[in-house]
Amino acid sequence: MKIRTATIQDAQGIGKVHVDSWRTTYKNIIPDSFLDKLSYEQREKLWERNINREDNYVLVAENEIGETVGFAVASTRETNVERNSSDLTSIYLLEEYQGKRIGKLLLKELFMYFKQKGYQSIFVEVLAENKTRLFYEYYGAEYVKTVQINIGGKVLEEYVYVWNDIDRVLEQLNRDYDQPFDIQNNSHHGL
Repeated sequence: MKIRTATIQDAQGIGKVHVDSWRTTYKNIIPDSFLDKLSYEQREKLWERNINREDNYVLVAENEIGETVGFAVASTRETNVERNSSDLTSIYLLEEYQGKRIGKLLLKELFMYFKQKGYQSIFVEVLAENKTRLFYEYYGAEYVKTVQINIGGKVLEEYVYVWNDIDRVLEQLNRDYDQPFDIQNNSHHGL
C-alpha cells in the first residue's frame, strides 16, 4: 500500500473512488436517485479543480498495482472561522479496501500535515448515520454540534466534531497502527 500526495493525473482515479465509495457508504442514507446520478466524469472534473487548489492537501492510497483505492483531503472550509484551525474534509476508501488500516494511514498523514502547518484544532463533519464517525470518535474527535443538510432532497443530520490535541491523535495512531479498527463494534478492525 502506498500513500502519497495527489497529482492532477490522479483526478480520474479519485473520481471513481469518490462515486463508488459514496454508493456503498451512503446506501440507505442518501436517496438512491441521488447516488445513481453520480458521474465518474463529473467527479473527475471536480477533483481536477480540487487538486489544483493550493489550499487543499489531497492524498491518494494506491494498491500494489498502482490503482487508486482511497483518498483523503485536508482543507479549511469557508465556514471555518476558528483561528489556527483546519478541516479534515474527507477520507474515502473503496469498500473492499476497508478494514486494512488504510484509513489509519490516511488519517495519520493528514494529522502530520496539520501539525506541520501549526494548526491547533481540526474539525470534521460526518453524517450522523455514517459509521465512520465511530472511527473519528475513537481517535478523540469530540462532538461539537449537529447541523441539518439537504442531499438529494432528503434532510440529514450531520455531526460536527473537533480535535484539539493533534499530538495525542498522532500518538494514538502510532500505538494502534498494528490493530485494525472495527466500525461495526467500535473496536479495532476497520478503516
